[in-house]
Amino acid sequence: MIKRFTITALAISFCLSAYAQDTPDASVVQKIRKEGLENSKAMNIAFNLTDVTGPRLSNSPGLKRAQDWAVKQLTDWGLKNAHLEAWGTFGKGWQIDKYYAATTLPYYHAIIASPKAWTPGTNGPIKSDVILIKADSVSDLTKYKGKLAGKIIMLDQGTPLTSGVKPDFSRYADTSLAQMAAAKPGAPGRQRPAGGPMADRMAQMMKMREVRAAISAMLVEEKVGLILTYARGGQGTFFTSNGASYAMDAKPVSPELEVSAEDFLHIQRLLRAGKTVEVEADIKTSFYDQDPQGYNVIAEIPGTDKKLKDEVVMIGGHFDSWHAATGATDNAAGSTVMMEAMRILKAIDFKPKRTIRIALWSSEEQGLFGSRGYVAKHFGDPKTMVLTPDQKKISAYYNLDNGTGKIRGVYLQGNEAAGPIFQSWLTPFNDLGAATITINNTGGTDHQAFDAVGIPGFQFIQDPADYNTRTHHSNMDTYDRLVEDDLKQAATIIASFVYNTSQREAQIPRKELPTPQPARP
Repeated sequence: MIKRFTITALAISFCLSAYAQDTPDASVVQKIRKEGLENSKAMNIAFNLTDVTGPRLSNSPGLKRAQDWAVKQLTDWGLKNAHLEAWGTFGKGWQIDKYYAATTLPYYHAIIASPKAWTPGTNGPIKSDVILIKADSVSDLTKYKGKLAGKIIMLDQGTPLTSGVKPDFSRYADTSLAQMAAAKPGAPGRQRPAGGPMADRMAQMMKMREVRAAISAMLVEEKVGLILTYARGGQGTFFTSNGASYAMDAKPVSPELEVSAEDFLHIQRLLRAGKTVEVEADIKTSFYDQDPQGYNVIAEIPGTDKKLKDEVVMIGGHFDSWHAATGATDNAAGSTVMMEAMRILKAIDFKPKRTIRIALWSSEEQGLFGSRGYVAKHFGDPKTMVLTPDQKKISAYYNLDNGTGKIRGVYLQGNEAAGPIFQSWLTPFNDLGAATITINNTGGTDHQAFDAVGIPGFQFIQDPADYNTRTHHSNMDTYDRLVEDDLKQAATIIASFVYNTSQREAQIPRKELPTPQPARP
């Protein structure tokens, strides 16, 4: 009886102790809320990262401008050791210096489009009838040989537009959040079926890639003047991509415009009907190969506790963007929120026990290169799981990269033990719409680099807004798409999470170490 009482008492004591250290200090949380919600600088940060800086394509002058500005701004706020840190070799930078294109026959019409990233310009103004290339196989290209030099061409492709009935902008319904919260640990993910329609579709895609590669090689040999390519999207929005490699030794490609669906289909309909379409264009692009290194922005608020100051809480978001707009929701929004969270903590004169470090990653869009390079350099290699001593000193990494939408909760990334802690930390912000904890994983961004080497890495649940429907990688990803109150809310919550993580007696619980992940052949 005494023994049982002792165990029970010890258990209760442990639970109370754990609860105490995971219950936010209401007075500090109130300071964070007041600074974040009433004295926010988020929109000014976002303005500088978008309207002032411009596009931030990897290794471009725009990215360099933004990085230099961020280092200076973080230093001016009082952060320490703000600097650019190389993560490895990326390749060439690129930017658009000039773009103009329009139909001149059957009548004048300016074309909504953008040069594809890492493609060359037209070497001055060009004008020609547009030639429609119809090719389902490599052999179909023979009839065009010797006829395309200096010509403007387009491939006979593209899907007719249909009218949408759903609004672009949305927030999570309570039922969707409840479904996330109800997810169970260890639930199997979606399995790709072997064979069937998916296999057929993959085979078709591989064939299309093969034909397109052959067409691209032929067009370079033919010295074609300009390629007009169908861009996914509608209602004047188009989603962009890269048209060539950024490698230092990349093969040459033809000038290429990614054209909005309406303008592409307009030209295509005329050509299919046997009408003459004339286009004029003048495109100038520049390449930057003087420094192929990629860089991240790093800065800190140093820890003050003798025992814990060498441990680190990290926050971050990717700083690079695509080039058809100014990368506001992807991901100036996340970078803004993380910078604003650091500003809030400095503004309330917070002296953390653990060091707080911000990282603004580059080249996320090409494959999480900035964060993966940083993790490999400082913490370990997921291919071998050979880890550095510093891997044990990171309590947690928090990431934001799903647009402008406000925070609704946290993806635990399978880290079940962190759930009750985060639930407690969200409680003071339930009134701001943040209350959902889900065991689910989410992917496609920089927290995965940390998770891959056993460091607790988390991405916040965000309202969808119009991220996937309108702004993600599109020509509409501008400052105007940012929701000010959502950015304020997100920065305030993340500043509070950082505060709690830095002061917590123990680090955030960890999952079992992942198994080594050798590179695929």
